[in-house]
Amino acid sequence: MVPVCGGVCARRLLRLLGAGRGPLLPGLTRACSSQAGSTAPAIKKRGYDITRNPHLNKGMAFTLEERLQLGIHGLLPPCFLSQDVQVLRVMKNFEKQSNDLDKYIILMTLQDRNEKLFYRVLTSDIEKFMPIVYTPTVGLACQHYGLAFRRPRGLFITIHDKGHIATMLNSWPEENVKAIVVTDGERILGLGDLGSYGMGIPVGKLALYTACGGVDPQQCLPVLLDVGTDNEALLNDPLYIGLKHKRVRGKQYDELIDEFMQAVTNKYGMNCLIQFEDFANANAFRLLNKYRNRYCTFNDDIQGTASVAVAGIFAALRITKNKLSDQKFVFLGAGEAAMGIAHLILMAMEKEGVSQEDAIKKIWMVDSKGLIVKGRSHLNHEKEMFAQDHPSVDTLEEVVQKVKPTAVIGVAAVAGAFTEQLLQDMAAFNERPIVFALSNPTSKAECTAEQCYRLTQGRGIFASGSPFPKVTLPNGQTFFPGQGNNAYVFPGVALGVIACGVRHVSDEIFLLTAETIAAQVTEQNLAEGRLYPPLASIREVSLKIAVKIVDWAYKQGLASWYPEPADKETFVKQFVYSSEYNSFVFDNYKWPPTAMHTQNI
Repeated sequence: MVPVCGGVCARRLLRLLGAGRGPLLPGLTRACSSQAGSTAPAIKKRGYDITRNPHLNKGMAFTLEERLQLGIHGLLPPCFLSQDVQVLRVMKNFEKQSNDLDKYIILMTLQDRNEKLFYRVLTSDIEKFMPIVYTPTVGLACQHYGLAFRRPRGLFITIHDKGHIATMLNSWPEENVKAIVVTDGERILGLGDLGSYGMGIPVGKLALYTACGGVDPQQCLPVLLDVGTDNEALLNDPLYIGLKHKRVRGKQYDELIDEFMQAVTNKYGMNCLIQFEDFANANAFRLLNKYRNRYCTFNDDIQGTASVAVAGIFAALRITKNKLSDQKFVFLGAGEAAMGIAHLILMAMEKEGVSQEDAIKKIWMVDSKGLIVKGRSHLNHEKEMFAQDHPSVDTLEEVVQKVKPTAVIGVAAVAGAFTEQLLQDMAAFNERPIVFALSNPTSKAECTAEQCYRLTQGRGIFASGSPFPKVTLPNGQTFFPGQGNNAYVFPGVALGVIACGVRHVSDEIFLLTAETIAAQVTEQNLAEGRLYPPLASIREVSLKIAVKIVDWAYKQGLASWYPEPADKETFVKQFVYSSEYNSFVFDNYKWPPTAMHTQNI
């Protein structure tokens, strides 16, 4: 495949092509065996360094031949284990931990020690491990990140490094970076400003890039932009590991972000995907609008959340048996997530043939000051678009009673906001009310799955941001609540974007992703209350998303790599990371005896 561009960009991309642009990645990511005709990965390390490199280390899975050839014989116990046995050992240790934070630390320590085993464990039971490596446990891990920090897992770039970010990127050991998740730590999940402790989010997100999407972990870079924190508790904490001053804002902040974006693309190319994560509302919207058409970037809190929420709505419509344009939505919250979902709903309604003006009339938003209505003072541009021509209403319950929506969507991180009265009203207005309590972590959810199903007599169509256990009602009905986790979205989007070199990540990609996810929900899933495919199938879902994106990109002329592959699925599969161990046995062979004859004088 060759890139379609010229000048400096072309030279940079060709250089990256030589550094591993193709599907068979260099060195350590090629799965090898000691069979005739194959070669071991080219490695320069030997001895003790091998066992301390998580990309190379296999622990007691090294064979005797490998131990002898690599100079590590004697550094490991005289025992040889298969990867399956190693997984069992990890599981036994994992189950011994008494709380989720300790389980998180166990897994992160494994990631630091043996990368392939870490991803083999995650993919062995993604439903079990995702709540540990990501929401809800990652929120707790971020709050204790200073104590849980063990070794570098990303780059900490501070406001004091402005002017030198290009130099700092050189500190990262990997040259072929294809995906970056960056945060400034100001709005971590529903927990607020956690400053440099927010690094747990990019680390967790990128772990899911690999576990759920198959993106090579050595092509991923977590970044924390530390500009200070306004969290007084952290500023007064002697153990806090970030900058101890108030957040820097304004021109200096913008210059830091500008320099970061330029430095990344200068080093890794214009096709390097940059995902913005957990920025505060004011910065999230304007940075997305500023960069979306200049770089390969998206904001997961706005666009990823929108995609997974709309996917859930599409699945719910198969239960309600009507169209999206027949719905009326009330949002609790008018921030990044709410605006992202609302805009994607508008796009989907317009695709059904509804005008934007009529579509907006079906979307009602409630923020901390009540219903967003025309004439209310101090509305920002995003809120103004969805302001309704209606008298002021102060509370969410009142709005629901007056508007009589078919769906309520909670994205304000206000625990318990979907009250008993509200849920009963939704059940009174609708045969099958749609109730999405999407706030993370679990402690911030607007209601529990049990509350929704019980108070709607089992008629509620429920989804949440964090996982809830199955619910059995007194009448024997059992439901498996759908989890609208962004992990259904961003790993597949990243895989597709990286595979074909999409230059800009448009909203069309997220609507296409929502449609793809919803299409994977079976009638059996819907009967059980699931609005999303089982998490166990998330790797297959991500692959389908990536293939759809690649196909769409070539049809739209937005792919960078040509010729266009005839079989898109086979093409994408070549980029999927394998957690199987490489063989490090050297390629050993002999010439014919006569050719090896030593000449003597």
